[in-house]
Amino acid sequence: MSQNLATVSRRALLPERIASLIDALSSGVYEREHTIKMCLLAALAGESVFLLGPPGIAKSYIAKRLIEAFDNSQFFEYLMTRFSTPEEVFGPLSIQALKDDGKYVRLTEGYLPNADVVFLDEIWKAGPAILNTLLTVVNERTFKNGEHVYPVPMRLLVTASNELPDPDSGLDALYDRMLLRVFVNRIQEKKNFKLMLTEPNQGEATISDQLKIGHQEYQEWQTVIPTLTFSDTIFEKLYTLKKRLEHAANDQTQFDPSELYVSDRRWKKAVRLLKAAAFFNGRDEVAPLDLLLLEDCLWHSPESRDVVTQVMRRFAAEVLFDQQEVLALLEDVQAALSEIEQSTIDALAYRQEANNSGLSRKSLIDVSQCPRFTVNQSRDLVRFVLLSANPSVSEQEKGDSRWIYLDAADIEKKLKAGSTDLYGYVNKNNHLCRLTLEWDAHHALVIKDIANRPVSVALVGVNDPNHEQLAHWRAQTDQAREQLQHAQFLIRRARSQLNASLPHLFAQPDLLETASASLVDVEHQVKNQIDTLERKVNRLARLGEFFSGASDAEC
Repeated sequence: MSQNLATVSRRALLPERIASLIDALSSGVYEREHTIKMCLLAALAGESVFLLGPPGIAKSYIAKRLIEAFDNSQFFEYLMTRFSTPEEVFGPLSIQALKDDGKYVRLTEGYLPNADVVFLDEIWKAGPAILNTLLTVVNERTFKNGEHVYPVPMRLLVTASNELPDPDSGLDALYDRMLLRVFVNRIQEKKNFKLMLTEPNQGEATISDQLKIGHQEYQEWQTVIPTLTFSDTIFEKLYTLKKRLEHAANDQTQFDPSELYVSDRRWKKAVRLLKAAAFFNGRDEVAPLDLLLLEDCLWHSPESRDVVTQVMRRFAAEVLFDQQEVLALLEDVQAALSEIEQSTIDALAYRQEANNSGLSRKSLIDVSQCPRFTVNQSRDLVRFVLLSANPSVSEQEKGDSRWIYLDAADIEKKLKAGSTDLYGYVNKNNHLCRLTLEWDAHHALVIKDIANRPVSVALVGVNDPNHEQLAHWRAQTDQAREQLQHAQFLIRRARSQLNASLPHLFAQPDLLETASASLVDVEHQVKNQIDTLERKVNRLARLGEFFSGASDAEC
């Protein structure tokens, strides 16, 4: 029991420890923190890194620092040339073994087969004999020495070059196994450039013993990482990213689309990397923010890197936290409500009969069958219900105008074929308002709102909806309300996921900002639209009350 508690305690403190380790490794190295983070994550996941960049930008210096993260570890580095031999990388042949036993056995002490962190510069200049053996070491973490196969303790292989392998060089298999590919540029910021020139060389990183990673715990981590959860939700997001990348490849005209090809092997290894990122961030499952790390796993060349960066930016802004789905839901709700509103207009709007629409009629409207209402001592009023949401038909009336009262005699006598100004009451307020009514091209009666837009109206007692119509519209509005609630749920879930994943130890700050800012923007849009949409939903749901006496109590 106490051992389990100790394990849980160590897991809880692990993110803080890794963060401190990153800070220590990055100390005195300017504009290289992301590269160090990616190299450390690769080491913790047992993966390999390729650094692309011009000479003299501290690629080997970074790799040397990484060895300090591990307790009792060995470092091996080598600058490849066209004349490099396997002996210089894997160790010289033992003359004694050859003489005594006639066996080819290498003396590997101090060479790659015994190293924990390996740095191979100008990797593509190596010959086939070296690269073929190296491919086996990377694949299987073993080295065949004579008749025996020995495990290789290598936790991290960092390769580097200022160029990419030639297309026909046969190096694609090795390059494909460099899961993380990081572009390392010259120092860009003036302040950092000055510090680099004037500050004394920091040399090796100073790592306390408490931060260093021991062999036993490293092995324990490697057994735990594969057990972390990779949910169906995260898979769907990753698959969306995969499809977007493939579409981007098909759209390319600037370079060979194959430069955006990602093998199944790389996707498989990438999932392990995501699980490692989740583990060292203190979580038991992969979170959306972890997917941002794929930006450094999917490019092949500088040109394809630019495309991957663009795809990842859009992915972070649209898919990572279901932003696109939320906005689509809002659009669906708006379209559904507009359709319902149009349906009520088609069914309920007051229209002249075709044979009564001529200008010869003395009265263009018949209110003889309408119930009468009283407002502020004014009697013999008829009520018209406005069939659009949120119009304001008088500057004296703020907010949503839901119905108007007009004098029955006035409307029969004064309503003309063109525009007519009448005085009436809005929402049963006690002050008279000047209102403008007219007939539209379809012989339907409309009232002009304060922006001079026509709003269809229904005459109470003549255009009243029946129970079947109200039930149908209510069912549609209930469905729209459910969609709104789902949009709100997605936003709450996304915000919870984002907060639970911060701070993130490895993700690029600019991608984090893109994802966070887009979520804030969607939240803002939802907040701005949700009240309007809910008012429309509630208004349509209560439409029947506007034709009955139930609405009279509401002023």
